[in-house]
Amino acid sequence: MSKTKTISLTLGGFIAGALLSLQIPALADKEVKPGLPIEELRTFAEVYSAIKQGYVEPVEDKKMITNAISGMLSNLDPHSAYLDADSFKDLQVGTQGEFGGLGIEVGMEDGLVKVVSPIEDTPAYRAGVKSGDLIFKLDETLVKGLTLSEAVKKMRGKPKTPIKLSILRKGETKPLEITLIREVIKVQSVKSKLIEPGYGWIRVTQFQENTIVELAKHLGTLYKDGNLRGLVLDLRNDPGGLLNGAIGVSAAFLAPDVKVVSTDGRTEDAKQEFLARPRDYLRGTKEDPLRSLPIEVKKVPMVVLVNSGSASASEIVAGALQDYKRAVIMGTQTFGKGSVQSVLPLPGNTAIKLTTARYYTPQGRSIQAKGIVPDIIVEETANGTSSTTARIREADLDRHLINDKEKESAKDAAKPEVKPQTKAPAKPGKDKNGKEEGDDEMPQRLEYASKADYQFQQAVNLLKGLQIMQGKTQ
Repeated sequence: MSKTKTISLTLGGFIAGALLSLQIPALADKEVKPGLPIEELRTFAEVYSAIKQGYVEPVEDKKMITNAISGMLSNLDPHSAYLDADSFKDLQVGTQGEFGGLGIEVGMEDGLVKVVSPIEDTPAYRAGVKSGDLIFKLDETLVKGLTLSEAVKKMRGKPKTPIKLSILRKGETKPLEITLIREVIKVQSVKSKLIEPGYGWIRVTQFQENTIVELAKHLGTLYKDGNLRGLVLDLRNDPGGLLNGAIGVSAAFLAPDVKVVSTDGRTEDAKQEFLARPRDYLRGTKEDPLRSLPIEVKKVPMVVLVNSGSASASEIVAGALQDYKRAVIMGTQTFGKGSVQSVLPLPGNTAIKLTTARYYTPQGRSIQAKGIVPDIIVEETANGTSSTTARIREADLDRHLINDKEKESAKDAAKPEVKPQTKAPAKPGKDKNGKEEGDDEMPQRLEYASKADYQFQQAVNLLKGLQIMQGKTQ
């Protein structure tokens, strides 16, 4: 496999931890210095022999070894995994922005598939699948007992074929059954619009190979009719993607050559710094698309919108802009996926994805299991409710890495460090049916940057200098 710096794991929708990955092939060439654990290997050999001789049905050697490798990796943390030939191929194809499946990013929780976030404009998103949903059955197959890779493989399939998801959702008294039709998923990396003269909105849905080029095009369009007085960068429910995309998006708004993100791990290869410079965000010898941007892009007042579905590459961008006080970060606390995965190819077109380092913001803050705490906390609706019944973050996943910069437990580290204003919002009135106004949660399929998008409207208000209803970080 070629020496790529980043790869993001996708299912036929998207997979497991949104996922910013850093490949360090040099790790595969290093010698293992510690002595082999002879007693433990002897126990392994005895178990292997017992299965071969006494299991009720014959088991192929290849399957047993593959299962052993998969078990070793899956028990380390939520993002280390064995990739069979299909998964490895999907991983390489997915970063190009087109893949087959349902359109959900998932992880594993108590043996069930847990939805991290549905991807916009996909079958799962349109059907109302929500962050925090637990999938316990795929068609007639129970998820309990399957590995994440096995569950993902069952969710993949030919376009236009159906699959029934049986879901447990907090707040629902009985399981939900949702039938989805698989599609070839085409994710549009960047979207934008001119809100009104002088104010722009630009959204990154996922960091892909073409994200930097698309960002430059959209910013150029927004500046076509003159300078902007304010810009909203929307990273909500962006599960991440390629590291160079995150560096490039940050570089578009930061001064040249400042540090964007660093990594640190046990090996020298895992200790790296990435700056806002072309050689760190361009792949190969491509022309720098950011060179054509107007200089005003570096100074335009900005609000960055984030939420619990903002992960990995999104958190790198938000953390860098926050550390340099380049933008106000608004919304709710991000996912907290701050670990680096190295993709190491194996024979037979397979690979392992191994966690090898942690990500740090320019000021040295660890993103892992904590995420980015907004400067201004704004919930998804005016009355403080959320569109998701249960927010899921990295700290909620089994066997997650702790935040090495925090002395508190991972659970405590995941709590927001901000306090909203004590002033309560005005009590809602009642509509013509006698129901209190504002009781409804945000619509399942919120149209971003619309009048119904409360967080977006508050971001615009802040850019215009209007008073908002939430408090600022102490």
